[in-house]
Amino acid sequence: MPYSHLLVPSDGSDLSRRAVDHAVRLAAALLARITFLHVQASTPIPLVGLGQKLDVKTMELLIAASHGESDRILEEAAVAADEAGIPAHCERVHGDTPHRAIVDTAARLGCDLILMASHGRRGISGFLVGSETQRVLALAHCPVLVYR
Repeated sequence: MPYSHLLVPSDGSDLSRRAVDHAVRLAAALLARITFLHVQASTPIPLVGLGQKLDVKTMELLIAASHGESDRILEEAAVAADEAGIPAHCERVHGDTPHRAIVDTAARLGCDLILMASHGRRGISGFLVGSETQRVLALAHCPVLVYR
C-alpha cells in the first residue's frame, strides 16, 4: 500500500532532525505529503516543588520561549520539505502526553503512516522514563516507522 500522508513528530533533537530528513526523502519517493508535529508541554518546566517561587511574568516568559522553540522546530522541518518540493503542513498541539497527541493528530488528519525517531532508551532508563515511541506503537491506528 503506498502511503500518501505522513505524520512526522519532532522534538527538535538531532535524532528527530535526522528522522525529518528521512521522512522528506521517503515522501519524495512516494509522492506523499507530510504533516510535521510538535507537541508542546502545557507548562514549559516541571512545577513540582516550586510553589510560589515563579511569578506570572516569569511563567509568561517561559511559555513564550517554549512557543518560540516550537516555532523553530516546525520551521526547520518545513524548510527541509520545501527545499525538496514536498507538500508539508505544520501542527503544534499542547499536551503533557506526547504519545496521545501524536496518535490523536494522526487520526484527526487521516495520516496513513507515522514516522518518528526513537531515542533508544533501554534497561532501567527505558523502564523508568518510558518510551513515547513504544506508546505510539501500542496505540496508533496506522503503521509506525521508527527511525534510529
